[in-house]
Amino acid sequence: MLTPADHQLLLDLLELPTAGPLEQPVVPAALWQAQQRYAEAAAELGFATVQHAAPAPRWAQLPDVPVPVRTAAAADPAFLAEQPSLLLRLGPPRERARTLMFNVHLDTVAGHWPAHCTDGAYHGRGAVDAKGPAVALLAGLRAALAARPELPGHTTVLLQAVAAEEGGALGTLGTRPLVEQGHYGRLNVFCEPTGNLALTSSTAAMTARLRVVGQDAVDDQPAAGHNATVLLGFLAQHLAATVHPGDGRLCVAGLHTGHLHNRVYGRGELLLNLAYPDRATAQRLERALTTAVAEGLTAFADRFAANPLLARTAVDARRITRLDWLKRGLPALEPPLGEPWLPQLLAAAGLARWPVDRPAFTCDAIWLANRPGTATVVLGPGTLAGNQAHAEGEFVRTTELTAFAESISRLLLAFDRHPTLPKPSPSIPHPQEPHPVCP
Repeated sequence: MLTPADHQLLLDLLELPTAGPLEQPVVPAALWQAQQRYAEAAAELGFATVQHAAPAPRWAQLPDVPVPVRTAAAADPAFLAEQPSLLLRLGPPRERARTLMFNVHLDTVAGHWPAHCTDGAYHGRGAVDAKGPAVALLAGLRAALAARPELPGHTTVLLQAVAAEEGGALGTLGTRPLVEQGHYGRLNVFCEPTGNLALTSSTAAMTARLRVVGQDAVDDQPAAGHNATVLLGFLAQHLAATVHPGDGRLCVAGLHTGHLHNRVYGRGELLLNLAYPDRATAQRLERALTTAVAEGLTAFADRFAANPLLARTAVDARRITRLDWLKRGLPALEPPLGEPWLPQLLAAAGLARWPVDRPAFTCDAIWLANRPGTATVVLGPGTLAGNQAHAEGEFVRTTELTAFAESISRLLLAFDRHPTLPKPSPSIPHPQEPHPVCP
């Protein structure tokens, strides 16, 4: 299903560095160029550009926007200007019940190397997350239109090609504004690596930051200062051992104090990411982490109070350690209830379901949470771990892209003629739904 033009499109997209400014602040992202190239390819299928714009500043000012996003947006206007999102549409505007939306992000994590295709696989940053899925999506749409050329007369297809998915932004500047403006459908498909299995939920995540704000010391007199490296290292191990995530997940992430060998660093920070499938789990994890930090500080003081090199740090540990939240309060997409047509549709499209005992993961699909009368599916080729997403050597096999394109084609055809959908009607613009804080 992948044509020579698809092959060239994917290589072109992989060659463009599109890591967002939170991931790679010193290299301006080529997102405008990548999205324009994608829009040109989609135009050959009949897609029209509805919107191609950077987010307005108000979207970065909402209270639940992650602190690094708010801080960066306030500090530099280029931060928002470099992160546009693209909205395409096939067919005229229609009521939501006859609209299907696809979402794919073209920003990537940091790291870039020459793109190439060898031994039946594409290699490059974004190959599986998510430039490869973006190209295979077009191939699947093209196949569906070839099988049913009259489809745009029945069903409207929206295509969001967004920025600001990576770097912890979690769609607050890309997907969220488009969804809040009403650009979504009865079915919404987020193209992420799922092994071509249909996942109907998405965790959200919150980020905790532990900071030590103490006094440095020279290496010849290490006892004179506070040792943030030892304190934060102890807390990292303590939290990993004592916080039980249950239905959520705990990632003990970045720890930084300094780079030099000839000093004791009195300041530093430790980051932790906590994913949760619902609000109750988020609240439980927040309480558990707060308790574990307090217990860890007590344990550190007990263990090192008699150590001459660390006695000052032990005595002052509670006073110099701060816990705050860089990201908190974002919605999770829970499995749909009261939408029996979705399992029927997935079965009609021949899509295998994500195993119920396998945890979901976090992506922009969270912004379709609590949208009555809609359903959301996360679907894509390859897997995050198996295809080395976010790691050196990221790749995606052509067979994986082809299988995903076939799934997209079947899904669109099944949606177009599903018996629970209202009969096709003349084009009726669906109402816009602005954010209550940001009309």
